[in-house]
Amino acid sequence: MEDTDRRLLTSLFEAAVEAADPHRALKDHLPEPPPGRTVVVGAGKGAAHLAGAFEDLWPAPCEGVVVTRHGFGAPTRTIRVLEAAHPVPDAPGLEASEALLDAVTGLGPDDLVVALICGGGSALLPAPPEGLTLADEQALTESLLRSGAPIGAMNAIRKQVSRIKGGRLAEAAHPARVVSLIVSDVPGDAPAEVASGPTVPDRRDIEIARAAVRDWNIELPDAVARHLETAPKAPDPDDPAFARDEVHVIASAARSLEAAAEAARLAGITSHILSDAIEGEARDIGRMHAALAREVATRDRPFARPCLLLSGGETTVTLRQKGRGGRNTEFLLAFAMAADGVDGLAALAADTDGIDGSEDNAGAFADGQSARRLRTAGHDPADLLARNDAWRAFDLLGDLFAPGPTGTNVNDFRAILIR
Repeated sequence: MEDTDRRLLTSLFEAAVEAADPHRALKDHLPEPPPGRTVVVGAGKGAAHLAGAFEDLWPAPCEGVVVTRHGFGAPTRTIRVLEAAHPVPDAPGLEASEALLDAVTGLGPDDLVVALICGGGSALLPAPPEGLTLADEQALTESLLRSGAPIGAMNAIRKQVSRIKGGRLAEAAHPARVVSLIVSDVPGDAPAEVASGPTVPDRRDIEIARAAVRDWNIELPDAVARHLETAPKAPDPDDPAFARDEVHVIASAARSLEAAAEAARLAGITSHILSDAIEGEARDIGRMHAALAREVATRDRPFARPCLLLSGGETTVTLRQKGRGGRNTEFLLAFAMAADGVDGLAALAADTDGIDGSEDNAGAFADGQSARRLRTAGHDPADLLARNDAWRAFDLLGDLFAPGPTGTNVNDFRAILIR
């Protein structure tokens, strides 16, 4: 890949992340300070950066606690920052959930709760209901991650196996008013889906969760399966207790893709945003993107060269073997194989939070020669993909993309440049 193409793709990623910058996202959505206390709670990979930005912007005293992923902390003054594990919850996450619930307990109608919610919060807020343990929630998470189910199906189940998700954190905060400021990382930007909606109740009930288990053939731990048979009803969004609450999506994949498209326009390149809500198996979506890129590169249809294809959303990976990688590297390895030999392509796929899966990279770069380079070096790209070992593939090529934690999270960013 040409250095100029790599630099351009990197600049587009940076433009997408900048569009979701915490200060920029928060400043136009702050509520009026209340007569009483302001309590901040939050969860997600960008929660600490959101909390720091909130402190900078808020004109009155505030207090509270947020939880973020280990290593994603940021300086704050009066809001405590706790760290926990992602994607499989741990004991610090359990303690953080209790801290958030404690923070909103005993508030009155003159108090304000500001909830700073972003992607990753589902794993960071384990709070098993009575009869279940942290080990049960960990086993459930591992089963969900193996299943290949879309995020909506996973969250439908998580909400029924929690004392904090599905609007229950807001329920605990009432009669205080709850204002949720949400950075969306889910296709469609439904607020109740982000972090499994701790402060936003959902109309999807226990039957939807049971259907998701059946539809995706999810192997539930025995204790969780028994719980789903008798789980109590989640908070109802029509409950008058939620009438004073407000919900605002302050940043999203759509806005970030638009910012990247504008940056490309300024560089003289026409962009086409395919969708900000693409779901499905990462390798299948990679092959689809490669087929489209090949059509453009060889036939100038449906778009004329030169151009840039942009997309976002959240793909999934069905684990077949225990390789290393995440959905963006898996997408890109399948893309590279399907685009093998096509000249003039340069692609970047990365998670806007800076971490793809459980590794320390956000994603990787690829072009029409990536698969060939792997074979020349004695490695079979098809075998690496079969073993879910896409991280190793791009590590061997020296093409991993590792910007570090970004402080925000609007999900996957995919950019394919066709010269």
